[in-house]
Amino acid sequence: MSTASNTVLATVLLPPVPGERLVVFFAQLAALLGAARLLGAGARRLRLPPVVGELLAGLVLGPSVLGLLWPAAGRWFLPTSPAGSDLLQAVAEVALLVLLVAVGSETDLALIRSLGPGALAVAASSLIVPLAAGLVVAMLLTPTLRAPGGSPVAFDLLLAGALGVSSLPVVAKILGDLRLLRRSFAQLALAAGTANDITAFLLATVATGLTRHGGQAHADPTARLALALGGLVVLSLLLFSVGQRLLDHALREVRRSGPNLEGALGVALVAALSAAALTQALGIEGALGGFLVGVALGRSRFQQPAATEELERLTSAVFAPLFFATAGLRVDLRDLATPRLATALLAMVLAALASKLLAGWLGAWLSRRSLREGTALGVVLNGRGTLQVILAGAGLTAHVFTPAAYSAVIVLALISSLPLAPALQALVARWPGSPDERARLADEARFATNQLVRPGRLLLASDGNPDATLAATVLHQAWPTDQPVTVLTADPGVPRPTPLRTATWPFPGRPVERRAVATDRVADAVLAEARLGYAVVGLGAPPRPPTDHVFGVQTDAVVAATPVPVVVARRARQRRRGRGPRSGHALPEDLRFERILVPVSGSRAARAALELAAGVAAAQRATVLLAHVAPPRRGSPSSRALAPEGPAERAGQAVLREAERLARQVGLRPQVLGRRSDAPAQALARLAAEVDADLVVLGVTSRQAEGRLALGSTVPSLLERLEMAVVAVVLPQAPSAEPPTPPPEPPPGAPKTPDDP
Repeated sequence: MSTASNTVLATVLLPPVPGERLVVFFAQLAALLGAARLLGAGARRLRLPPVVGELLAGLVLGPSVLGLLWPAAGRWFLPTSPAGSDLLQAVAEVALLVLLVAVGSETDLALIRSLGPGALAVAASSLIVPLAAGLVVAMLLTPTLRAPGGSPVAFDLLLAGALGVSSLPVVAKILGDLRLLRRSFAQLALAAGTANDITAFLLATVATGLTRHGGQAHADPTARLALALGGLVVLSLLLFSVGQRLLDHALREVRRSGPNLEGALGVALVAALSAAALTQALGIEGALGGFLVGVALGRSRFQQPAATEELERLTSAVFAPLFFATAGLRVDLRDLATPRLATALLAMVLAALASKLLAGWLGAWLSRRSLREGTALGVVLNGRGTLQVILAGAGLTAHVFTPAAYSAVIVLALISSLPLAPALQALVARWPGSPDERARLADEARFATNQLVRPGRLLLASDGNPDATLAATVLHQAWPTDQPVTVLTADPGVPRPTPLRTATWPFPGRPVERRAVATDRVADAVLAEARLGYAVVGLGAPPRPPTDHVFGVQTDAVVAATPVPVVVARRARQRRRGRGPRSGHALPEDLRFERILVPVSGSRAARAALELAAGVAAAQRATVLLAHVAPPRRGSPSSRALAPEGPAERAGQAVLREAERLARQVGLRPQVLGRRSDAPAQALARLAAEVDADLVVLGVTSRQAEGRLALGSTVPSLLERLEMAVVAVVLPQAPSAEPPTPPPEPPPGAPKTPDDP
């Protein structure tokens, strides 16, 4: 190779980093991460946001403490030349990017809409009042804190934003640590925090668009601002339209074979880095691209919850501590030691705290809420941290903040966050909320501990046959209508329309997605779709399945292999005697039920069956009958009654009492039936006929035996004997990739059915 070629390669290839610089860099990372984790944990134990301890870690290792007490070590640890700090700054930029991806994924834009006009009033007041106060303070402090030659408008916007906006991660962390996230005022605070986050990024975009870029002053700041804002709008529109579809497609592909944590994280980081490069090219903070990608990830139904949780763990364990500790390194408290600067800091703190309290009271008054709720809103919305660091850093980069202004903003974030948790805890003590709020919280707590009826998308496999329509009806009636459903039609003849695919019924008011797959491998198509993340799969089964199959060839294959619960519906074999239409019922006769029998045993599957039956009964105003069959006492003939004569009978009564308690929690008044028999399937079939049940809901756990679906002996025997409609709730034997919250333990001594060990 020629000398000229060698010279070209030498200039193109990455030059090696000198060893002495790597020593300093690794020492910086170790010290910053270790101190940030240590002080962050200490802050958490004091019920303070971890960001307080993480910022303090940088402050201790920076010129304020280390540089003051040990100047030589401070100069070695923090070289003043760009060559000595560029590696650490690059790591801080990547940490900020990942942090904002995590923040964006938690940003729920639909929350503001779902909470109605009250949320809009709180969000508007939480911005208008503090930003107005921040602008006044910024104009008064311009001679003290604005850098020479810096843009006055950019300075006012950045300082007003630093004083006026709340930090959504800090607000959410405080509420989460105090277990208040589901309180009504907390939901309003999260909605307002979301609006604050977005506003802060817009302020940063406008401010940086008005200032220098890349060290060179732009000849026309107005054109620069137009380019930045216009580029941001176009990028956002593209990202949430074409980009959202591309992101959904990529996440769907990596999840096609099941949970794929590495693939989902890879998609998220590649998308975030790409968006950061685009936003940085527009002259905007590159990390804003990460925030936008995070929002898109949160909107994607193919994003794996495990991937989101892993990203949040990585952020809280590594990236957030590094970023905040690095931000704290820039703080020099000696810059604030003069009376003039100390007075400026005091004015900033008082204006920030008072304006948020006033905004909380105003928002509560506008939304017709109590003064106590307004005070709680004002307290929690004083949470500051992430956005203040970002805005202060933007001020330094844009050369509109002096080092003292940067230090003042960081100290403001620390001071305003210190009293929040204890003040909020004292405020909500012995304040359970309104009766409506208490009822909502009780419903949510029950919903969160359910085995089956839990938040998540529903999947219905259907070609429009009556059995699938029955499955669709029970799914719709058991799950809240805000949970979306995907209707999948897998058939060689698609896209031939069917009634279920062309009408909104039986899903009125529910978000519906319809998908058609041209294939004769129906089970494979359903299983492939189920792996994309669903709470439940609904299937129809023929009234009389083929020999040696429980539900049917394709249905058995899906039930045996699916990683999520399955609801299998089979319509009645005979047309029921006409009972006449009931008031308020628009359902066809074969989908109306008056008496629903639920066998209970204390197992997880029986609990899941009761949850589904309760939803259907509540929707149809039907009667629920709880039945338990216990084995007969040894040495005595079977008895129809279940009297508390021995341990087995007493355990059976305990099972029935627990099932009755669960049913009454949802407003039902069930009838309780107990029997003793050594043939539970025959006893339950006779009982269903005696009480004239028109729907039986069974719970069972799936197993495989010799490669085929095996549900024990009771359920197959019942399916053969029962003539009325039957719904089987089948839970997977192995825990799914996203397991539900463990249920309460069954009563001590409760007998186990042959189908549930």
